[in-house]
Amino acid sequence: MTAPGRNATQIAPLAPNAWLRFDVVERMLPSGVTDVLEIGCGRGAFGARLAERYRYLGVEPDHESWDVASARIEALGRGEVRNVSSAALTGQQFDLVCAFEVLEHLEDDAGALAEWAGLLRPGGWLLLSVPAHQRRFGPWDELVGHFRRYDERSVTRLLQGAGFTDVSVQLYGFPLGYLLEPVRNAVGRRRLAAATGQSKEERTSGSGRQLQPSAAALGAAIKWATVPFRIMQRAVPGAGTGLVVRARLAARLETGPSRLGT
Repeated sequence: MTAPGRNATQIAPLAPNAWLRFDVVERMLPSGVTDVLEIGCGRGAFGARLAERYRYLGVEPDHESWDVASARIEALGRGEVRNVSSAALTGQQFDLVCAFEVLEHLEDDAGALAEWAGLLRPGGWLLLSVPAHQRRFGPWDELVGHFRRYDERSVTRLLQGAGFTDVSVQLYGFPLGYLLEPVRNAVGRRRLAAATGQSKEERTSGSGRQLQPSAAALGAAIKWATVPFRIMQRAVPGAGTGLVVRARLAARLETGPSRLGT
């Protein structure tokens, strides 16, 4: 069970850019949701926050990241994380499927969206985040195994092609994202030089471990230091270095399997 007073912020600190992202994600969470699946949950920082609100299942194929995520969710006392990919969940359906900073790692993004649509109940929601604007593709994107970045139109067309409706796209990251981007690219250049011979798949597997805070004190400092920037980005919603996207699966007549496969 969770120790008294323990919460997601304490057990799962967020990096600065992740706080900017979560500020938008939190405001775009749809109502009427009970069961949530997070695909590629990494080290469980967002997952811990979702598990505080919903019946939560996270999947993470990278064993090292899964190990951290599993411990965090266990410490919270609710939810579950499995060391598998979403392909292992065939036959299960959820109210909300989340995939934060995942789609850009997949060569066949249209195929991935079709697979994720199959994990949703009719009328269910997809909530995802992706890096914004292909013109900003840089060394950091290459280091962490990105195939591409997205703009509002391209991601909307992609989702509509996979059977989603009610697509809502929100930029985030002004102005801190612009300040952090050159730093990440500088780190990316150095680490790419040391990662000669690594495949894109290997770089993708390790992406969730890059620049992640682990100490609760540092996490708390980052949380409060980013408050002004979270306020500023709300005032300038048309600018930023990342996108949060919400879409709804078109309703179908058939009913899906029971919740979480039970």
